[in-house]
Amino acid sequence: MATAAEHSIKEIAAVRRADGESRTLAASLPRLVLEARRIAANVIHGLHGRRRAGSGESFWQYRRFVSGEPAQRVDWRRSARDDHLYVREQEWEAAHTVWLWPDRSPSMAFASKDARDSKLERALIVCFALAELLVEGGERVGIPGLVSPTASRSIIDKMAQAMLHDDAARLSLPPSFVPSPLSEIVLLSDFWSPIGELRTMLTALSASGAHGTLIQVVDPAEESFPYSGRVEFVEPEGGDVIVAGRAERWASDYVERVALHREQIRFETAKLDWLFSTHTTSRSAAELLLFLHSGMMVNKGGARGVTVKAGSSV
Repeated sequence: MATAAEHSIKEIAAVRRADGESRTLAASLPRLVLEARRIAANVIHGLHGRRRAGSGESFWQYRRFVSGEPAQRVDWRRSARDDHLYVREQEWEAAHTVWLWPDRSPSMAFASKDARDSKLERALIVCFALAELLVEGGERVGIPGLVSPTASRSIIDKMAQAMLHDDAARLSLPPSFVPSPLSEIVLLSDFWSPIGELRTMLTALSASGAHGTLIQVVDPAEESFPYSGRVEFVEPEGGDVIVAGRAERWASDYVERVALHREQIRFETAKLDWLFSTHTTSRSAAELLLFLHSGMMVNKGGARGVTVKAGSSV
């Protein structure tokens, strides 16, 4: 069983690697969009493509005063320069915050020989790259309990540094917090927690009306159970040990249990109109990035579920 110090070293290495790889991934997005135009045609556009009048702090325009409006809306200084009364309008601002949470618990450090990255590395790479793309599109990004929502251009640095200096316990599910109704939540985890715990988490996070996406990041070996002979399985977070005399006999039961667990997650997310998908680390990180970013743009445009369906696999 890995010690806390060993896991900390692995996590630091994963954060540093993800920092570099996510920058390359984010920078290559325009090329990736051209290659995947049919599934992410709008991904290079910002999520706030249209400006219009509304409540906000930035000046938008002057317009003629309309009879029946409250007199306090008149901008008397501007009106004094003309024979008409004018109203000063502010630019409409959609306060859109995206909360990203990559699972950094010990179970995420697992990587089999067929994986491109460990689950932890993959979650961090996609989390960092998505954060940079969202900030470029004018959104605020934060990590629950770690990074407050910000539109800083150095978002990757802020997130990486916060993780490197975080001494809190690495939990399998995000800390309790109350997102605003306009918030978007993206959780990247293996989600091997009991369905009861997942249900409680989803109920709490969706109570305010926020929308979310769950991405189950798994290793290829967790999908197919390619073990045979006598195998000792060690639970990375609890330390429990299970010994299989002939592991190949467990394969069919294992696959059925995984399918059942996913169906339960899919049922819980569908009730809330949240999205659920799986991602195997043998596949491309860019594929998952495109899926998430294009899915957010569909949601922003009011056509949720048109191109991104709950329960799909990326």
